[in-house]
Amino acid sequence: MKFIAWFVRRPVATLLLLLSAVLSGLMALPLLPVSDLPDVDLPVISVSASNAGGSPEVMARTVAAPLERHLGNIAGVTQMESTSTRGETSISLGFELGRDLNGAARDVEAAIRAARRDLPTTPGSDPQYHRANPNATPVLILAVTPGMQSMAKLYDLVNTTLRPMLLQVQGVGDVTLMGSSAPAVRVEMNPLLFFKYGIGFEDLRAALASANAHTPKGVIDMAGRRYQLAVNDQAEHADAYRDLVIAYKSGRPIRLRDVATVTDSMQDVIPTVDCYNL
Repeated sequence: MKFIAWFVRRPVATLLLLLSAVLSGLMALPLLPVSDLPDVDLPVISVSASNAGGSPEVMARTVAAPLERHLGNIAGVTQMESTSTRGETSISLGFELGRDLNGAARDVEAAIRAARRDLPTTPGSDPQYHRANPNATPVLILAVTPGMQSMAKLYDLVNTTLRPMLLQVQGVGDVTLMGSSAPAVRVEMNPLLFFKYGIGFEDLRAALASANAHTPKGVIDMAGRRYQLAVNDQAEHADAYRDLVIAYKSGRPIRLRDVATVTDSMQDVIPTVDCYNL
C-alpha cells in the first residue's frame, strides 16, 4: 500500500512517468522484429517426372494420374496440384502444419516406389522428389558457357559433376538446370519410305531397343579359369545407328539410314523464337 500511496500523493510525477512509458513504447514499436506475414516453414514436397517427347495430355494420363493415385493415399496431405507440360510433370504436395517433413518425405518415396509399376518404362521417367518452399526464390543463378563443347555435352557435364557438388553445399535445397538438355541420338522417320518398304514403326522401335540392351554376354571356361565377357556394344552416337538393320525385305536388309535421318542431338530440343521489330 505504501508503494501505491507514493503515486497518489504525487499526481504530476505519476502522469510524467506514464507519458514517458507511452512515448517510449511508441518510439520502440517500429523497431520490434514483428512481421505481418511471419516466415512459416510450410511442409511442401515437390515430385517431378519426365518422359521425353510426351505431349501434355499423354503426361497427364500416363504419368501424373498414376502418381496422384498413390500420393493421394498419404496421410496428412491437404493439397495436391499437378502441372503437365511437354515431357515434364510436376506435382506439389502440401501437408498439414506440424507434420514432420522427414516422415512425409519417406511416405512420398514409398508412394513413388509403389507407382513405378504403373509408369512408363522409357528412360528418364523415374520420378524424383525434393522439399520445396512455395515462397522461396532462387538466391543464386550460375551461367556456364560451352566454349568448344556442344550444349548437350556441357549439360551432361554440369549434371554429372557440378550439380552433385552444389547439392552438397549446406543450405542448398535444390539445383535446377535450364537452357539445354542431355545428349541423345535423334531419329527423324520418313513415313513414305516406311510405306515403300512395307515396314512399321514398331519394327524400328524394336530394333532400337535391342541395339541398346545391356544383356550379359556370358563366360568362358578355359584351363580351370573362368573369364567374364564384358563387351560394351551400346550405340552412343548417330554413326553407330545409321547402319542398324531394322528389317529384311526380299532377302535385302533395310537399314536405318534408308528410312530415317539420324543425327546427334539432345533429348528435348529447345524451340527457337524469332523476334522481329515492328
